[in-house]
Amino acid sequence: MPHANMDHPLRDSLARELHARPFLRIGGPASLTHFAIYADGDTAVHHALLADLCRLTGLEVPADGVTHYSGRWGDHKQLKWERHTEFSTFTFVARRGDADYFSDLATAHIPAEWFDSFAGKRLVALRMELVSGEAAAHARDHVREWIDGPTLAGSHVLGGGEVFCDWTIPPDGFTRFLVIDNGFREVQGGRLLQRLYEIETYRMMALLALPVARELGRSVDNLQRSLAPLMRSMDTSQGGRHDAELLERLTHLAVRIEALAESGNRFSASRAYEKLVLARIQELREERIEGIPTIAEFMERRFAPAMETCRSVWARHEQFAGRVARALDLLRTRVNLAQEQDTTRLLEGMDQTARSQLRLQHAVEGLSVAAISYYVLSLAGTGLKALHAVHLPLDPELIKGVLILPVVLLVLRATRRSKHAGQKAAARRPAANRAA
Repeated sequence: MPHANMDHPLRDSLARELHARPFLRIGGPASLTHFAIYADGDTAVHHALLADLCRLTGLEVPADGVTHYSGRWGDHKQLKWERHTEFSTFTFVARRGDADYFSDLATAHIPAEWFDSFAGKRLVALRMELVSGEAAAHARDHVREWIDGPTLAGSHVLGGGEVFCDWTIPPDGFTRFLVIDNGFREVQGGRLLQRLYEIETYRMMALLALPVARELGRSVDNLQRSLAPLMRSMDTSQGGRHDAELLERLTHLAVRIEALAESGNRFSASRAYEKLVLARIQELREERIEGIPTIAEFMERRFAPAMETCRSVWARHEQFAGRVARALDLLRTRVNLAQEQDTTRLLEGMDQTARSQLRLQHAVEGLSVAAISYYVLSLAGTGLKALHAVHLPLDPELIKGVLILPVVLLVLRATRRSKHAGQKAAARRPAANRAA
């Protein structure tokens, strides 16, 4: 029954992801050289390096976008390349038939011009020797001839081997690991070498956060010194314009602390790499070699404090950012309350002014009615006097007295009608403007 159309478009790629990074298959004595390339955001360099290597050494150039690649030069040399989120790794393996340990056996066939393109990008460089058979006893007894750092770490691993290292960078620039095969099962040797170089690679990637943490710690210290006087000023502030100035200064401080939050991605990545380091060490299933610390113990004393420094500095940053945010909230609340009080006082003043204006308006209206009534009665009196002058039987003063109340009422009514008409016209104008 056809089933291709039933599958989700991502099913095949997701299923193959489990098999995308197989362990190295190494049998017998071997020399391994491993590089981790970190370009700090320049993602194109990783594929460019791989393509250049393939062209220079006759391997098939892989397609763009691949995340892993394997190649071989004859029967005795092989390449494994992997692309990770932030870095890429080149692992060269060669079968060894001599005792010239920690030489360039695995990379002797690579042109020097290819290594020149590493400039400023090589974060990890290490060499491993997998020794087995009769050479194992000699290598174990003379391990200090090749690994002579101040602290030698080592252990029995995977129930069938031994590992020795010192985690230093000798003059040739390559950290050294000596692995002794005391009876590994098939592919165990390759799995062990891969775990070891992953420990070193992830350790270095995790430690990229350490200089960032030191710089961040200094910045947080400086900002904390700036916050203390601001908090004292808040406690003694009398409000008003001084609070507004404090709010502006605190906001500026919050912007500066938020700018430091860009380091958060580096610290998140560091925590992820640290977990990978600890997981790979756990997979070694170490057993102590008398007289020297295990890899886990060495990392506990040297690597763990650095990671704890990163965590504590980031925690300080987060706590300080929280303090600034709370101070901003408190001050903003106080400023808002002060503004509300000012607004209340302003509204009360406006209300008082409106009441005064209303009383004045009523007084003016009363005076206007009296004045208009007076002039109307004066005009009427003048007319009545004229009629009296032509001998009409009228008493002007009596008639004026009788007309006072009707005239006042008529003037008052006319004034109120005019006022109401003006109010209606004013109310219609905003409605007409909204409709337009």
